[in-house]
Amino acid sequence: MTLAADTHPATLPGLFTDLLRVVRSHLPHPAADPVSTGDALVRALCHDMRSPLAALESALARLEDDDSRPELLDLARAQAQHLASMLRTANATGGAAERAGTRELADVVRASVAASGLPDHQLRVEFGDDAADVAVADARVQRILTNLLENAHRHGRGQPVRLRAERRVGWVDLAVTQPGVPVDRVLGHLSRPTPPVDLSGLGLWSVQRQTRELGGRLAWSEGLDGAFTLVVRLPDR
Repeated sequence: MTLAADTHPATLPGLFTDLLRVVRSHLPHPAADPVSTGDALVRALCHDMRSPLAALESALARLEDDDSRPELLDLARAQAQHLASMLRTANATGGAAERAGTRELADVVRASVAASGLPDHQLRVEFGDDAADVAVADARVQRILTNLLENAHRHGRGQPVRLRAERRVGWVDLAVTQPGVPVDRVLGHLSRPTPPVDLSGLGLWSVQRQTRELGGRLAWSEGLDGAFTLVVRLPDR
């Protein structure tokens, strides 16, 4: 059975332009959709990168001032981390690296965790019977997992995350659980018919879109402890 679908400161502006060019060149542009994932991604990057890039340019231009160097270094570091997080979202939304043939789900999970930036100490991964061996033949499965884990990393305020894969008759469930999740906001992003204008919610919008493209469905629940669980249910053919 297989998870598959049906049918330095001065150089920053140049780096930004090159980044957008590379991202755009690697994105699919489905003709049938009014707003493609690629268009939404480039638009969101343009919107969200303005402020951190401006802050970095200002901080780096003033680093010669010894009195304010620690604060400026902290600012530059924070903005760099923010940019790194946005780029992880962009990479996951725009497309995981394509690989020929199929991979086991355990391998896809490992690659998704590495791409998400989520620290190992914050994540627990569990596989039900035979789930680790499920064959995955579509790169969108990795994109979905990477987006969910990156979202938990960016917005989870260091709360622990559990990823559990379960194999059922005809389906594979991928469940991500984390306490302290703003349920209404998450569900709002998941139910958007069109992509957001910035990166806020873009990853979750991409999750629901790619799940639907794969013939899957989404479900969610809240535990007695208040932890939120989002389940991506994909067909196992």
